[in-house]
Amino acid sequence: MSVHRTGVLVIGSGSAGLSFALNVADGTDVTLITKKHRSHSNTNFAQGGIAAVMSPDDSFASHVADTLRSGAGLCDETAVRNLVQEGPARIQELMDWGVAFTRTQGQLSLGREGGHSNRRIVHADDLTGHEIERALLAAVEQHSNIEILEDHEAVELIVDGSSGSLRCSGVDVLSVDTGEVEPFYARFTLLATGGLGRVYQHTTNPEIATGDGVAMAYRAGASVANLEFVQFHPTALYPAEGRAVLISEAVRGEGAVLRTLDGEPVVRSHPLGSLATRDVVAREIDRVLKETGAPHVWLDLSPIPTDTIKRRFPNILAACAEHGIDILTEPIPVVPAAHYSCGGVRTDHDGRTDLPGLYAAGEVACTGVHGANRLASNSLLEAVVYSHRAANDVLGRLQHSDAPPKHARARPSYGGSAAPTEEDWLAIQDAVRKLMWTDAGIVRSDDRLKRAEDRLHELRDEVLRRFARERTHATMLSTRNLVETALLIVRSARWRKESRGLHHNVDWPEADERFRVDTVLRGTADPKKAAAPERLA
Repeated sequence: MSVHRTGVLVIGSGSAGLSFALNVADGTDVTLITKKHRSHSNTNFAQGGIAAVMSPDDSFASHVADTLRSGAGLCDETAVRNLVQEGPARIQELMDWGVAFTRTQGQLSLGREGGHSNRRIVHADDLTGHEIERALLAAVEQHSNIEILEDHEAVELIVDGSSGSLRCSGVDVLSVDTGEVEPFYARFTLLATGGLGRVYQHTTNPEIATGDGVAMAYRAGASVANLEFVQFHPTALYPAEGRAVLISEAVRGEGAVLRTLDGEPVVRSHPLGSLATRDVVAREIDRVLKETGAPHVWLDLSPIPTDTIKRRFPNILAACAEHGIDILTEPIPVVPAAHYSCGGVRTDHDGRTDLPGLYAAGEVACTGVHGANRLASNSLLEAVVYSHRAANDVLGRLQHSDAPPKHARARPSYGGSAAPTEEDWLAIQDAVRKLMWTDAGIVRSDDRLKRAEDRLHELRDEVLRRFARERTHATMLSTRNLVETALLIVRSARWRKESRGLHHNVDWPEADERFRVDTVLRGTADPKKAAAPERLA
């Protein structure tokens, strides 16, 4: 067995992981581990853009106010101010790394999306995430201090020390090509594993978004927070099979209107109509679908000039054309799909988790920025702002930290013979996704959440039994993490006896000030000793 040592270990190759690596690599060697191909991340599929105050007609105060309003009382205001005030510098940094944002007459072209009171969405046509990923990967590949290992999957965080003084000192990593699990030691480890949308049957996320970082951090003893707040993007192309085709919110920002099959406006309960925040719009679509039995609603682009559609949304135009839809002349059939997790591994304002040595950034982290509902296009900004803050903190600590261990610890056992088949694991994943979609989706109830928790406990016990017999491979690992993450979501949702932001429970339809606090689950390596959620301000 080989033992690997590096100064800093990064798990994940989205915008958070890549920008963090670039920011620390001048001070130490960096190893970046990615589960699939290096560009296979949620960043790569982000269409709309990245929100930042880049116009003299806009203000920090306005962006802060919009974010707090969207977050429904649960945002950490300091975290939000950090995000907004440091945003312009991070946009400039991205451009310095080669990101080519769309410009009009030499100036950054700024769009508007739901929940924003000003045009502040910096974008690269309608493939902003792809352009950011392209530029960051090019910069990383040119840096001599950064090594990228594709098709390497994190199995478990390495935690050393005695009770009360535990520390993360690296990760056990599976090489998909060889099937071997080897330890990677590091002074500091960053989780940048992205989202958890694959927990749900319909999602805009890539297949790798199975909540790995959340599950691993929790098992290692770190805290996770606010996992009940899962954002469902209101407009995924119908039918939403596999990784659903996302129809950017920027389309509604340019004037598109959601309509029922009879042509009536879908959003009737909010003064902003189709430009209301995503939680409102997704629930309104869910209401219409349940009331009418319709398979989808229409996204009507007729208010947008044809030239604007061609210029602003060329990739959506092409994607819909592949499905036989000409968006220049006909509406788009859309349904909601799981899109973004506002909760995650709990961090402070410098990306540190409560497990020393472990940092988190990007969608896997809960920084306090999003509260109970993410404001559109704040996610890419959060990824680069908080990965930058984490990098600065790591650089400041490197000179005082211990070197990675010089000898290997005893290797954990990751399975034996008589392994379940690939089909067995995939069947469990499918059961979890259908269960989460029906019982812990856009609209919830106490009975459905209780049913989901009971069934997920059964599925987790089954996974743990099979895991004990498994020869480690990627599908087994993602299944274990998927079930663990789904259970954490449901446990968090069951505790919150109110409706707030993205969490809507028909048995508790109003917000309750007693629950204007984070839902925190303390991590434990023993699932049988999982604690109840805690109410922490």
